Amino acid sequence: MKTQQLTKLLNWFDGKNSVLVALSGGVDSALVAYSAYAKLGKSAIAVTADYKTLAQEELEYAKKISLEIGIKHIVIEYNELANESFVKNDNNRCFYCRSELSEHLLQVAKEFETDMIVDGTNIDDLGDYRPGVLALHENGIRSPLAETKFSKKMVRETAKSVGLSVYDKPSNSCLASRIPWGQSVTAERLARIEIGEKIVKQLTGAKQVRVRDMDGTAKIEVGIDELHLLENNLVLQKIKSQLKLISFEDVSIDPEGYRPGKINVITN
Repeated sequence: MKTQQLTKLLNWFDGKNSVLVALSGGVDSALVAYSAYAKLGKSAIAVTADYKTLAQEELEYAKKISLEIGIKHIVIEYNELANESFVKNDNNRCFYCRSELSEHLLQVAKEFETDMIVDGTNIDDLGDYRPGVLALHENGIRSPLAETKFSKKMVRETAKSVGLSVYDKPSNSCLASRIPWGQSVTAERLARIEIGEKIVKQLTGAKQVRVRDMDGTAKIEVGIDELHLLENNLVLQKIKSQLKLISFEDVSIDPEGYRPGKINVITN
């Protein structure tokens, strides 16, 4: 089944002369980049946008993935915090983010004379509220995984079978997703979220970590199977004292653990 799915994905690139792959640092876009390069060689280029809400860890993963695959990798930089629509953080934040990203990707595609831009959206992504996916598709960006009916599980299995090191990497999203709708996105908040997540990972060993910035209170989520890592009181006290040092006013643990889209509600 995995071989069949991979063949289907590789065949998707038949007849395409050149593609630009939006590479985020996650397993989905990694598999797309792998397949594009396997089929098109130097006519496939990966591009990662360092837009100030991308965790630096994700950027490093994108660089590592590109080296593994052998694909040419370009990093573009711009500042999403200059976009007022994005900063106000309403329920269309992802739409504004992906619309701006699309503009930059289209510019890169023009510079390198590539025919098409592709991303790592899979069929599981289409079930959630995803205005960002809509923005990409409105700008003509194609999703080979979704079009060949790849689920997240299939992506991970196929990535493992072709030897991609990120096959079991926990899913991630931009740092702004840790701030509830209606609370503005600021450089200070993004910095303390990113540092906060590093602290929690270092002190607990948890892989799936979110530090939600709930109006100055850090709400920590780890994977449901990793909740036991937060049971050590000494570790908890260290986490709390270190998060307060980086300007969180208070710290709480979510006893239900992490699940995607948990704060997709507007809070004033």
